[in-house]
Amino acid sequence: MSSKPKEKKGTREGSGYLDHELRPSSWEGYVGQKSIKDNLHILLKAASERGTPPEHVLFYGPPGLGKTTLAHLIAKETGRNLKITSGPAIERVGDLASILTNLASGDILFIDEIHRLNKAIEEVLYPAMESGVLDIIIGKGPSARTIQLELPPFTLLAATTRVAMISSPLRSRFSGGVFRLEFYSESEIEEILRRSAKVLGIELEKGAESEIAKRSRFTPRTANYFLKRSRDFSQVANRRLDKDAVMEALALLGVDEKGLTPSDRKLLEAIAGKFAGGPVGLGTLAAALSEEEATIEEFNEPYLLQLGLLERTSRGRVLTPHAYEHLGKKVPANLQKKLL
Repeated sequence: MSSKPKEKKGTREGSGYLDHELRPSSWEGYVGQKSIKDNLHILLKAASERGTPPEHVLFYGPPGLGKTTLAHLIAKETGRNLKITSGPAIERVGDLASILTNLASGDILFIDEIHRLNKAIEEVLYPAMESGVLDIIIGKGPSARTIQLELPPFTLLAATTRVAMISSPLRSRFSGGVFRLEFYSESEIEEILRRSAKVLGIELEKGAESEIAKRSRFTPRTANYFLKRSRDFSQVANRRLDKDAVMEALALLGVDEKGLTPSDRKLLEAIAGKFAGGPVGLGTLAAALSEEEATIEEFNEPYLLQLGLLERTSRGRVLTPHAYEHLGKKVPANLQKKLL
């Protein structure tokens, strides 16, 4: 059967908003993160019964796990308007004041990448979250004065990929909870892929979804990206979207059977070849790869550590026996000493 997607006239897919279409629109469609969903259900139900807005909530974890989707679902569950912004977009105190004063009672404000707010803006956010007031300083020097504006009751939802960069005073004001999103299992990714395939109007042949799932880095966003590229390949090649088509499509992207990208393999090869398997410091490794330290630390390392291909010791990064096996190289005799 052809995997060519069905035409969907009038949908956001045809307008270039496919990622929006793939986002779950109900709690039933949101796969995984059961503990967080259970806690949010209690929080939202209790707030609804009291007739008050839900308390402020912070979500953190690696990108692509569904933090923004949770914000949309909370807004839909409560029937409130959702205002969306991001930490880098709020450059001045006046920007935050404008956003807060334009909220209606019960509105939900979602700030993505909140760890990138500067400290001066954070200071203004504290009383807004805690007491519902906005303190604004007018003027400078001896003539400066503070005015206090009453804000309507609102809920702040925030997301971050780097929770350690959020100051303790700000973190403690998320009285509704601070929740970490976990990586997904392969079976959960397969369930997400089946739903996404239905939205795209394509049929996944037997084995195709599991082939994508095991390479998806345990992340729904990556799985959906691989699904879309596999769909494109099968459409252009006029083939069914089966396991072989998926393998060929992902091979073109340079993604191997473990989900490693060319940059992942380049990192492992560099440690094995240039640094005798390690240990090697992050700065030295970044210089050898001509890559940013943050990219290695935030994109490559988490997945390699999770697969057990890399270890971080007190002296630096060291390859594991699994890494040598994956690269098809002989495991050094002194590797165990390096891992200590």
